[in-house]
Amino acid sequence: MRVLLTGAAGFIGGHIRTALAARGHEVVAVDALLPSAHGSAPRTPQGINVVDVRSADAMIDVLRGIDVVCHQAAVVGAGIDADDAPAYASHNDFGTAVLLAAMHRTGCTRLVLGSSMVVYGDGRYRNAAGVTVIPPARTRQDLDAGMFDNRDPVTGQPLTWEAVDEEAPLRPRSTYAASKLAQENYALAWALSTGGSVTALRYHNVYGEFMPRNTPYSGVAAMFRSSLESGQAPQVFEDGKQTRDFVEVRDVAGANVAAIEAQLPGFGAFNICSGQPITIGDVANVLSEACGGPPPAITGDYRAGDVRHVVASPVRAESELGFRASIMPANGLRDFATMALRDCEIAGPPHV
Repeated sequence: MRVLLTGAAGFIGGHIRTALAARGHEVVAVDALLPSAHGSAPRTPQGINVVDVRSADAMIDVLRGIDVVCHQAAVVGAGIDADDAPAYASHNDFGTAVLLAAMHRTGCTRLVLGSSMVVYGDGRYRNAAGVTVIPPARTRQDLDAGMFDNRDPVTGQPLTWEAVDEEAPLRPRSTYAASKLAQENYALAWALSTGGSVTALRYHNVYGEFMPRNTPYSGVAAMFRSSLESGQAPQVFEDGKQTRDFVEVRDVAGANVAAIEAQLPGFGAFNICSGQPITIGDVANVLSEACGGPPPAITGDYRAGDVRHVVASPVRAESELGFRASIMPANGLRDFATMALRDCEIAGPPHV
């Protein structure tokens, strides 16, 4: 197939490009090379067309003859302050809307969308009776006292996490999360109005080779790596028991190939995860041991907007896409300890 890959020079996009080529697909690779992702003076990688998805004319040009779009281009990160919101709305949401309109004009009817687990907001919880409940936000009083677990709104007792499936309510809690949900909503509306198909891949915590290091928008695994490389102990917030799903970038690339080749109709969303939950404290421990560095420091510090647990169900992706992660966090994170990272001098997303 002839695939248009946006964000092709990025961390995830670069791995997808390699995986698609290995499967014999023809890739038209585009990237805006934004300083927020590639540094202040980025070089244009070989085979990359410098294209901004917000340019309708440019998108129409590159879409001619394309069978499927794999849309990875996005400004990333949770949003450091309110000034970041216009960048997310412009690049992620307006850019996606322009892309979808251009696809309609050129007759391209298939989209694979790089989405995110952040659309869920908080995770799913059950009480001592095994009943699923929606907890209230954690209070500053509890957090200051070192009580980090979500409480049952009736009994006040700590709740236990459950795996989040794709039917869970979508409650974005950051400007970035709001922009990713908006991307899904625009894509769903486009599919309904045009008869096109959309496969939205909700990535959980992605890590791997060429991940950007030590920026305000880096993943926690890269931040731990940076601390260890400077001889410092990884700083673990709360009590280190907050739970996530970490998925290796080569598995994420494989999930995109699976979605492109599955050619599913309509709109479908899928968790892209390892299926093996791990605590943030254990992530830090694995990296510290693999690097031969100091043990993690459990700080007890917290960020008021953070969620306690988000753990994914991999069932739908396996049953409908045929995707199952092959690299489990215990092994993948150990290898990640010595993988090459990307050096960029990045202050934050572009302000528009």
